[in-house]
Amino acid sequence: MTASSLTAAMFSTAGMQQVFSDQNTVQCMLDFEAALAAAEARAEIIPQQAVAAIAASCNAACIDLQALAESAGQAGNLAIPLVKQLTAQVALVDAEAARFVHWGATSQDVIDTGMVLQLRQALDIISMELAELADTLALLALRNRATPIMGRTWMQHALPVTFGLKAAGWLDALLRHQERIAQLRVRLFVLQFGGAAGTLASLGKRGLTVATALAKSLDLTLPAMPWHTQRDRIAETATVLGLLTGSLGKIARDIALHSQTEVAELAEPLMQGRGGSSTMPHKRNPIGCAAALTAALRVPALVSTMLSGMVQEQERALGGWQAEWDTLPEIACLCGAALSQMRQVLGGLSVDIERMRANIDLTNGLVMAEAVSLALGEHIGRLDAHKLVEQACQQALSSRQPLLQVLMTNQTVRDKLSVSQLEQCFDPLAYTGESGAFVDRVLADHQQRKSHSYQE
Repeated sequence: MTASSLTAAMFSTAGMQQVFSDQNTVQCMLDFEAALAAAEARAEIIPQQAVAAIAASCNAACIDLQALAESAGQAGNLAIPLVKQLTAQVALVDAEAARFVHWGATSQDVIDTGMVLQLRQALDIISMELAELADTLALLALRNRATPIMGRTWMQHALPVTFGLKAAGWLDALLRHQERIAQLRVRLFVLQFGGAAGTLASLGKRGLTVATALAKSLDLTLPAMPWHTQRDRIAETATVLGLLTGSLGKIARDIALHSQTEVAELAEPLMQGRGGSSTMPHKRNPIGCAAALTAALRVPALVSTMLSGMVQEQERALGGWQAEWDTLPEIACLCGAALSQMRQVLGGLSVDIERMRANIDLTNGLVMAEAVSLALGEHIGRLDAHKLVEQACQQALSSRQPLLQVLMTNQTVRDKLSVSQLEQCFDPLAYTGESGAFVDRVLADHQQRKSHSYQE
């Protein structure tokens, strides 16, 4: 999470801050402890009468968070001092029940399962906002299916495309992320419960019985075995969120480039107090894009930490596991911030269709040279046509004339192409290829995913 509450609004969201708050972190761990006691009582490992006192004490409001934080530094993790506080709290209610707190579990069981519960909350938020952003992009792509805009490669004018195609490209990536998150849920939402060395030896022959009941109580899947030092699930979560943040950064980068004064095809929503300068009254800065890009720049290094931490020692990690504790919440918060920012930007995006068309015409028709070359190539061959049009482009540049006007004076062109055929070559919308079909395909994929989600 962000280290300063002053910048939290830029690099996290209220929802993600709540998910990874100290209070909720502790509560998710306590939820594990309450469910563990209930599962062990059903398996007749601890007395049934102990459950009520333990469950009643599994309330984060009963925990001294300041003392917990101070003790964790010496203990090496949060679970050890938390269990001590919980045991003391239970003892106030039922001294006998206090004997059975955390029975047969290990610190990593409660910390990992607590993190899984938090990640479920975080992914619920991200999934909901991602679906809403996908809807916004689908509408943007549909409305601008045939809106011509200059396609740019290497930051230079290339060929005309449509703004609908650009928006569909953004959407297409997000649809894949929706699929990744759906697949991730199956692998991630699992119980961690293995005891000291991952064997549940402390529970004798009833370990799997307890684990099954515990997983059911927490609405988690029981994995084939504990995964104390097999961190692929956690690393996958970081990577999927990193990929999503990168795609959001791509959208932000595109919008920011299209918002430049010299381009001015797109602009973030105009709102009071948003995007201004401390000294220049005329500025309309793309602050939402800046926040999303900041997240996209920070997250890759954090994902690298998660991947590096996968190389863990034997049955319990020394450093790799501990490196996850603050890193993964920060990734989730940054991803949530980027998602929230782009929802706001795209929800009120200003689209200047006239400026898009004017920018296509900036080069006096040079961007349509390929269309002319291909049309002429049908008559004189591709290489000869390419050479002729290339020379015409150079002449147009040096004389500052429109390319169409230069070509009109070329006898070879006039012999092979009629005036109407030549003029047709300079219609941007006539040279956007399968842009409309690509938009339609992406929109169909989006609609299919929505229908599938409703059925679920």
